[in-house]
Amino acid sequence: MPQHVPYSLRAPFPPVAQHPPAPVPQPRRIVFLAHRDLDNPQAGGSELLVDRLADGLTRLGHQVTLLCGGPASPALGSAQAGGTPIRDYRVVSAGGAYGHFLRARSAFAQQIGDCDLLVEVCNGMPYFAPVWHHGPTLCLVNHVHTDLWKMRFGGPMAPAARIGRRLEHWALTGAQHRGLLVAVSPSTADALRGIGVERDRIRVVHNGVEEPGPRAERSVEPLFVAVGRLVEYKRIDLLLRLWERVRPVTGGRLLIVGDGPERERLERLAGPGVEFTGHVSEARKHELLCAAWLLLHPSALEGWGLVVTEAAARETPAVAFDVPGLRDSVVDGETGVLARGESSFAAAWCALALSGERREVMGRAARDLAARYRWDRTVRQFRLVAGEAVKGWGS
Repeated sequence: MPQHVPYSLRAPFPPVAQHPPAPVPQPRRIVFLAHRDLDNPQAGGSELLVDRLADGLTRLGHQVTLLCGGPASPALGSAQAGGTPIRDYRVVSAGGAYGHFLRARSAFAQQIGDCDLLVEVCNGMPYFAPVWHHGPTLCLVNHVHTDLWKMRFGGPMAPAARIGRRLEHWALTGAQHRGLLVAVSPSTADALRGIGVERDRIRVVHNGVEEPGPRAERSVEPLFVAVGRLVEYKRIDLLLRLWERVRPVTGGRLLIVGDGPERERLERLAGPGVEFTGHVSEARKHELLCAAWLLLHPSALEGWGLVVTEAAARETPAVAFDVPGLRDSVVDGETGVLARGESSFAAAWCALALSGERREVMGRAARDLAARYRWDRTVRQFRLVAGEAVKGWGS
């Protein structure tokens, strides 16, 4: 079977849409409307992306506000102990984790008032911003939750899954009918087209990664790391089952980095050699990615798989499933392995664990690929689309 090559390395993908060739006026006041901010205990890749965009746009002279559900970090100008600013952009809470979906409109009117561009971050449950905001809007989509609704709300909650799915699809295809949508990967763009979004309304802006500092030491003993929120679709329970097959061959430890509602159940399933670290700092996360022999990513679906690129920047290859998002960020056979089933995942895990030379070759290729994705490039691309969204509004 031929190796999978992600869109980013293929011959030019038929354009989802072209960025405008000529400079366009930029919106000065930009508001992001999102579920969480980066300081939320449940924050993940989407929150990191919004933070990097907000921070980068602020540095370029835009006035940026994040309107989100609580708990939220202090607003602009607040400081941590020692006087270090928490954010260079303003953060406003619209209410609780779920209530803020209903209060977003009133919170916007009362605490913000107006803006030149409203960016709705649609991660499942929508805000329907284009319905109530009478100005330019832009929809940022990490991934379409089509099949995840059933995974999150099964059994007696199946009606909630159907309602959620319909609301999401209507928001993306109906409420957004006048605006542009930003997808974080070609896979997400394909999913949007699959539910009926017109191709010429979609722009692809990839996630970035920080410029890597000095590498920490690689672990002497076999060390395997999985990073992410502990929720159903990340399938850490599957990884724990596979570990029981892999551990007798490789030995070593398996670290599960992150927290979430599934943690207690997963800890009960864990066998010998498994450690749950909970939430860790960015510095500690990168230490672990440097030390790891492999990053393991058993998720059923991703928008991009940001941690894959973070690990790649640390010369750590990934073993993942051949699913949307991860097939964009992993080059099968070069920067990692894309498995097409549980047995092939376990086989790739064992094979790479037993071959230091192959891991090193893949790690160098992963580092070179990650060098193509930096946050400043992501911000510049997003800024172009923001200007296009404002220019095209009402036309």
